[in-house]
Amino acid sequence: MQFWRRTGSGSAAASRLTVLAAVLLLWALAIFGRLIKLQVREHAKYVAIARSQQEHKMDIPAPRGTIVDRNGQALAISVPVDSVSVNPQQIANLRVATEVLGNTLSLDQTELYKRLTWAREKHKGFLWVKRRIDPFETDRLKAMHLDWVTFHTESQRHYPKGFTAAHVLGAVYKGEEGAGGVERSLDAELRGHMGSERLVMDVKRRGLSSQVESAAQAGQALTLTIDERMQYVAERELKAGVLAKHARSGSAIVMNPYNGEILALANYPNYDPNTPPMPGDDPISRLDLGTSVPFEPGSVFKVVTLATALETTNLTPETPIATGGGVLKLPGRIIHESHHGYGTITMSEVLEKSSNIGAIMIGTRAGRENMYEYARRFGFGQKTGLPLPAESAGKLRPLSKWGTTSLASVSMGQEISVTSVQLARLGAVIANGGLMVKPKLILKRGDKLEPAETPVRIIQPETAIKMRQMMEGVVLRGTGRLHARLDGYTSGGKTGTAQIFDSVTHHYTHNYNASFLGFAPVTNPALVILVTVHNTSGESGQGSDAAAPVWSAIMTEALRMMDVPKDIPQELMAKKKPAAKVKPGEFSGEVAIAGLGGSSIMDGDASVKELLAQQAKVAVVKDPDVIPASGTVTPVAVIAAIAAPVPSLMAALSVPVAPQSISVPVIPGLMVPDFRGKSMRDVVEESSAEGIVVMVEGSGVARAQAPLPGSPLRRGERIRVLFTR
Repeated sequence: MQFWRRTGSGSAAASRLTVLAAVLLLWALAIFGRLIKLQVREHAKYVAIARSQQEHKMDIPAPRGTIVDRNGQALAISVPVDSVSVNPQQIANLRVATEVLGNTLSLDQTELYKRLTWAREKHKGFLWVKRRIDPFETDRLKAMHLDWVTFHTESQRHYPKGFTAAHVLGAVYKGEEGAGGVERSLDAELRGHMGSERLVMDVKRRGLSSQVESAAQAGQALTLTIDERMQYVAERELKAGVLAKHARSGSAIVMNPYNGEILALANYPNYDPNTPPMPGDDPISRLDLGTSVPFEPGSVFKVVTLATALETTNLTPETPIATGGGVLKLPGRIIHESHHGYGTITMSEVLEKSSNIGAIMIGTRAGRENMYEYARRFGFGQKTGLPLPAESAGKLRPLSKWGTTSLASVSMGQEISVTSVQLARLGAVIANGGLMVKPKLILKRGDKLEPAETPVRIIQPETAIKMRQMMEGVVLRGTGRLHARLDGYTSGGKTGTAQIFDSVTHHYTHNYNASFLGFAPVTNPALVILVTVHNTSGESGQGSDAAAPVWSAIMTEALRMMDVPKDIPQELMAKKKPAAKVKPGEFSGEVAIAGLGGSSIMDGDASVKELLAQQAKVAVVKDPDVIPASGTVTPVAVIAAIAAPVPSLMAALSVPVAPQSISVPVIPGLMVPDFRGKSMRDVVEESSAEGIVVMVEGSGVARAQAPLPGSPLRRGERIRVLFTR
């Protein structure tokens, strides 16, 4: 009996031990399972949580690429500056910290306290206080030795030239995103690629170590075509011109006519890109007027009108154009000359005197289709492709939207809007011999030269030379004679005075956009400059008085900087006389191509004007496009799409133009040789053997020359030879 009792008691104890062992085993299995879950299945999760508590990942900003001018002068650079962060978990008293940081860094203390409180409640161990502080703030804050304040080195954009080229460069303010100029349009290239850094902290959120995960890559450096010296001069002279005429604004562009490189692009009013916009700033001071704001070109567009006529009609610079008494009646409107009637004048004089009626007659002779086609050829109504934001294409309406008098309006520069850079490109076509070049602003990206686009021929070289010579006449005898002449250089150009259209009243006001487009020297132009002064008024607000003086000042300095040789001999410059009237045979102070040994197509015999003055007025020829009012007499018989053949009418009106007699002795028995069809080497060798001075233009094979072959060769005369491929 006792045996069975002992045996039963032992069995119960064994059962309890078994149960205990089972419980312990299950407990161990549960712990092991939990460890497997924590260390294996959810390892990544808890590592991430631990890292979020112990580590802080920071971006390393990449320095923006440097921007320099064509001579290596820094225009935009990134400089190292300090930024400030704090660890809210280490701050003992948020109120005291807010007061210290707010007073030292000039921050809103209410807003700063809210941010610090939020960061502490969210258990944040890092909070930016202020980015890119100035050196004085850095010195004051470092002197306090606050262990919960951390300084970080970042980069800040700085423009060492201040206002110079501000509209070309743009700016960078908060963050690293560009605002305006190439800083915006090429932001992705300039910004580079940010790096990252991991900061390890202890339990008290103190920094222990840091590790750079990826290094920042600096942005690409840019070299602009801008010449900082010319840019400064252009901005200085433009500002003086705008203020002198009490105008609203202005723009100026200096361009190399052969490759389209823009050496200066100035606007006024200007701004300092180192300073962010402030309330009260002039709203247009940050607008790039030269590329973004279109305007009616006015008489500058007559260059296109005459070039179109030279290409598409039998008109020549000597062709007489009857402009009448200065008033032309069209359906619903009357066209007036700017001053008075000119009667019958040559095509060259139409440009020199900037005759509105003459331009209309010439444009009418060319016709609607040709005028539209050549306006498109010259790039109007299309963006130039400059790497600047918000470039405008201007406005050139399709032919289907032209009205009854649109041809007349476009011929004299109305009903079309253009930008300053488009007009500068127009001047480049005339200056380089008829080639359309794409305006260029980027010279190099890093160390790699920016590829140049091949120029496209849009007018014949002969047309370009004739236009160049006629534009020289504008400076010598026309609207640019008072302010567009240069000391030591020949020059050519065209004034423009466009009335500003009021979109509210739908009438033209008595305020103007005054322009001057010109090049120098005439024989081999080195530069093309366009100056526009916006919103002028009165007689002194016209292109000849408001824009031409600015153009002359910029061109003079630019030619000096480029060391362009003067093409007017000193002896001729010494003989210049300011008198307006001279006796027959006396030197008048005008130095044209002919005066330098060439033959200008504008120079005619004095008797031509007498012959032209005898031309009778011709009755109007009616046309559905430009029909004057019934019964009106108009001073020309060349209207587009007339029943009678226009060429025959023009032939009936034309008057032979006698060549101007030059008071230079003829070398007996020596005639001008024929260089046409020969290579440049052959021309140089032949001219050298004969002792003849030759002035060459272009490259390839000789296509044209002046004077013409067989003409008597005068002592000291130079022969101009045009080469094309």
